[in-house]
Amino acid sequence: MNELYEARALRADAPLPDSDRLAPQRAQLTQAFQRETPGHRPAAVRTSLPRRRIVLVTAAAAGALAVTGGVVASLPDDTPGTAPAGTGRQLLSAQASADTLELAAVTVEKLGVTEPGPKQWVYEKGTSLGQGEPQTSEQWTRWDGTGEAHLPGIPGSGDISDFDPNKLQVWYGPNQEEKWKKEGYDDRSQRQFYRFLATLPSDPDRMMSAIRKEHAIGDIKGETTAERDWREIDVLYRSVLIPPNAQAGLFRALAKIPGARVEKGIKDPIGRAAIGVTVTYTKPSASGHLGKQEIFFDPKTYTYLGEIAHAAPFELPEGTSQSPMPSQDPDTALITVRNAWGVVNKPGARP
Repeated sequence: MNELYEARALRADAPLPDSDRLAPQRAQLTQAFQRETPGHRPAAVRTSLPRRRIVLVTAAAAGALAVTGGVVASLPDDTPGTAPAGTGRQLLSAQASADTLELAAVTVEKLGVTEPGPKQWVYEKGTSLGQGEPQTSEQWTRWDGTGEAHLPGIPGSGDISDFDPNKLQVWYGPNQEEKWKKEGYDDRSQRQFYRFLATLPSDPDRMMSAIRKEHAIGDIKGETTAERDWREIDVLYRSVLIPPNAQAGLFRALAKIPGARVEKGIKDPIGRAAIGVTVTYTKPSASGHLGKQEIFFDPKTYTYLGEIAHAAPFELPEGTSQSPMPSQDPDTALITVRNAWGVVNKPGARP
């Protein structure tokens, strides 16, 4: 018997307090973050932005706060929810998890950021693990949606006998934003999506309501609101640049998902220090997930680092004797990490 899951089940249907009820506590928590802890001196803050590139925390890079001049809040030693020094892996209670996620929200919403120029490129290097050999790739996307670049390159149709995957492949196309406006094109440019997120309130209820309405990831029959919110948030974190208000709202929305917990003292899939936000599905979700799902963040800056997703075993049609494929193994996970990211001036450049 797993007492942890049994205890969770006893309170699984208990509603979390709404934003109005949390407002006074949030204000007190924010003041506590801003007070200098006895025996500690506040870190120096850079007020100037680098001219060549920017990096946004939570969908950007570890250490981005120092780059962008953001303010890092720290919990006093006696704040509820903090782990004692020297402790290892720790699954926090619901309240301690909410406190940690509120700290993350307060931290990221103080960031000073600058939107990239239309001709700048968003760079991302990522690795997929868990399905055979690790696969690492780099991608550049022009901010106005008119260009993409890849390493290794992606072969097109037709004769590929002279295709060199190690050569930077750059593609330019028609104005994606104009096509979206005229034809109702489903895929926004990074600039359009960033500006949509910038209009959202950081209040989690109103923000998720707007996202469910506008962010068309597709409805799944039988999916609960909590499952849909986790799926929406998971997809949103794959965006390299997210405005601070939306970053804060996403952390607060995670705190309101029933069963969501924070794990401290862990490492991400490639060994970086991390905290994790997890949900566990004891039966397959409508989207086909089963077991522990985890999103990783830097424990100090709360930048997004990656995720692990477990899927329910694939059931073969009755009477089929085919051997299971690797993806049908219940112990196989889809693991993705973000190795590096930033904003550069041309495809092929790295931050």
